[in-house]
Amino acid sequence: MSDALARPAAAGTSAPPRSNAVVAVLALAGIVVSLMQTLVIPIVPELPKLLDAPASDTAWAVTATLLAAAVATPVVGRLGDMVGKRRMLLVSIVLLVTGSVVCALADSLVPMIVGRALQGLSAAVVPLGISILRDTVPAEKLAGSTAVMSASLGVGGALGLPTAAFIADRWDWHILFWTSAALGVVSLLLVLMFVPESKNRVGGRFDLVGSLGLSAGLITLLLAVSKGADWGWTSGTTLGLGVAAVVILGAWGVWELKAKQPLVDLRTTAKPQVLFTNLASIALGFSMFAMSLVLPQLLQLPEQTGYGLGRSMLTVGLVLAPQGLVMMVMSAASAKITKAKGPKVTLMIGALIVASGYGLNILLMSEVWHLILVSCIIGAGVGFTYGALPALIMGAVDPSQTGAANSLNTLMRSLGTSFASAIAGVILAQMTTDFGGYALPSENGFKVVMAIGAGAALLAFLLATFIPKRKAVAAEPAATDEVEEAAPVRA
Repeated sequence: MSDALARPAAAGTSAPPRSNAVVAVLALAGIVVSLMQTLVIPIVPELPKLLDAPASDTAWAVTATLLAAAVATPVVGRLGDMVGKRRMLLVSIVLLVTGSVVCALADSLVPMIVGRALQGLSAAVVPLGISILRDTVPAEKLAGSTAVMSASLGVGGALGLPTAAFIADRWDWHILFWTSAALGVVSLLLVLMFVPESKNRVGGRFDLVGSLGLSAGLITLLLAVSKGADWGWTSGTTLGLGVAAVVILGAWGVWELKAKQPLVDLRTTAKPQVLFTNLASIALGFSMFAMSLVLPQLLQLPEQTGYGLGRSMLTVGLVLAPQGLVMMVMSAASAKITKAKGPKVTLMIGALIVASGYGLNILLMSEVWHLILVSCIIGAGVGFTYGALPALIMGAVDPSQTGAANSLNTLMRSLGTSFASAIAGVILAQMTTDFGGYALPSENGFKVVMAIGAGAALLAFLLATFIPKRKAVAAEPAATDEVEEAAPVRA
């Protein structure tokens, strides 16, 4: 395989029709799913009152989505390779709509957590969409199409915050979830109308033991990381979960190496191009999320602190919204560089842009326009990197593993965001200043987090240098209905 992202196809086939419509529909679905990341942020402080439950319990409305997404992404990606990517895409969107309706009808904690978990199960939409593009979009358009699809993850998160804040500020909070349900239904109908099913399937037997092992390992790991600050990093619960994660994931790795049809082909993930791309993805996920933790707090802290800007949540959303638009614009530029120089170069450029954005933020953080500028610079870098990552993955794996490989890469980014949340939380909790008897994160604490965000981006740049540089080969035509369908899946 090569950086040209070649796909298997029958010789002489023509490009499938309506490829632009396919890209637009899949990008919309990706944006809708990524909205779930920021959908509840404006109402998180109000959830204890709205659901009549302690704050420590309502926090599970966020944690449940994180855990469900981590479990679903690799499993659904593999099922997409086996039974059909479009089919699993539709299942994922149905889960999103179902979860949204459950939350919209909820007035207590348990149904809210159930609904948010169902929304998290839809997280595989973006990697599935990227994999569908590989099978359906003409080769000359693939780099740009995958860049747009990958950028939808950041676009939805950026646009979701101001939208959710606007809705929550003016109407009943249940409208947030009725809105997400409606958007999910629209995406579902558009996928049914415009997105074809790829017949490039591998069939075979689903690795149930591997999926259960990976799910258990990820849940224990992410629980330890996401709840460690609440439980105490040296508590028996946190340490026990950490040890359990290491043991479970170690045993899972042994099983996967022996399995005839593993959930994740660890030998493929050990290829330098895949391995270093995934490691860079963890660092980039960390770097991107660090900004999401710092900028909203700087904007909302009281002006009397000397560094807070005293703005509302709606203003926070409006400040961060341009970042999503910049990501989408830069995805087109990243595609051009990928075509000319390869995705490795694109990834390295993007990582340097992100690092420069954080460096500038350390110097400029006293005005609203400073933070808009910084968020746009970081967003530009993320647009470059998120466009390059799927290109690197698909340039190194067999088409029969596209769904699983892209899903694993998405999971690596999610792990990076979880680590960022934990580490930044510790720093900001330790580096505080007294404000009227309350301990608030200090200005130096924010600068340390930004410096670490810059360091994570530079680490991604360093890791990218180890990705092998391969010569481009002639791109192959897009797959069509003439591709042979593999054997059906066995339980």
